[in-house]
Amino acid sequence: MDQEARLVTVDHAWSGRWSGRSLLRLDAHGVVFAGSADAHDADTLAGAELPHVPGTVLAPFTDSHVHLGLIDAAQLPVGGISRVVDLGWDPAIAQGWLGRSGRDGWPEVTIAGGLITAPGGYPSRAGWAPPRASLAAGGLRASTRLRRAARLVERQHALGASIVKVALNSDVGPVLDDATLGAVVDAAHGLDLLVVAHVQGVGQAARAADAGVDRLAHTPFSERLDDDLIARLAASTTWVSTLDIHGHGLGGVAHETAVDNLSRFRAAGGRVLYGTDLGNGDLPLGVNERELRAMGRAGFGLAGLLDALAPDVAEPAGGARLPFTRVTWIADAPRASASSDERAAWLARATALTADELLAVALEEKTR
Repeated sequence: MDQEARLVTVDHAWSGRWSGRSLLRLDAHGVVFAGSADAHDADTLAGAELPHVPGTVLAPFTDSHVHLGLIDAAQLPVGGISRVVDLGWDPAIAQGWLGRSGRDGWPEVTIAGGLITAPGGYPSRAGWAPPRASLAAGGLRASTRLRRAARLVERQHALGASIVKVALNSDVGPVLDDATLGAVVDAAHGLDLLVVAHVQGVGQAARAADAGVDRLAHTPFSERLDDDLIARLAASTTWVSTLDIHGHGLGGVAHETAVDNLSRFRAAGGRVLYGTDLGNGDLPLGVNERELRAMGRAGFGLAGLLDALAPDVAEPAGGARLPFTRVTWIADAPRASASSDERAAWLARATALTADELLAVALEEKTR
């Protein structure tokens, strides 16, 4: 698309809040939600027969837990995902993904790099992870472990990581001691990096809360968390959903425990991000209907699902909106009377489109 902006209309739009017939501005920088077509400056639209996009355009969807080394990233926008957070791979390879972020058909990419763990801890013996994905903060002396932990954080930051991931998986091996975990959190926060924890095993969610971890990579599934801990975590952490990895929609104890924990976390005011742990088994390359159905069981309506799918969207306090490289398009509108499962199915029909692709949809509609 050339630098000259093009205006198109759309039946329905959502960019943090719903509007009916709306305007979108398309140019070489991306797509901007320009507000209600009915409320727009009449002089701008006088005599204009603008191209029209049928259906619904929404702010870009994010999968907040993927492993790009295990999937074909170029398939994600086709399936409705515009942005991803990679939560663990060989740091040197992950750094290279930043150069492809939003290019060559790829989604926009944020990386954590490797996982900081105890020597011999998860994921060093996991089949999915390359050897260099495990960053051991070891040493016989506590002072050595603390220094190594801080250096590992600094190295990930230098490689372009905006998130630090720690492994607290006592089910499969040793975990970081409290002091070393605290050193990771302090070093990350000193560099304005979020700390995400893989929490697995009884007691590990409480340890994450005590250490000041910002985000849990999975809804806790090893134990039913008591209400007091849920309240603490709701006040201090964000959770990534990842419900469908437990049997891929088939249920089971871990799945039911996670749904119960997530339901109470949400009711306590906790913030939830949509994420799938993509690469972990037979998961769809795009918006996962089974994940959304499970979130519906945990009490999420359409507004809650959209907030989880598009976590970086906020209404601007003033000034111009920044353009989105891609936006979400669904060819029809949601039904007010839709069931939870029907809402999930509707969202799973999403695709992610650039400004050029959105204009092509509008021009094709005009020729019908």
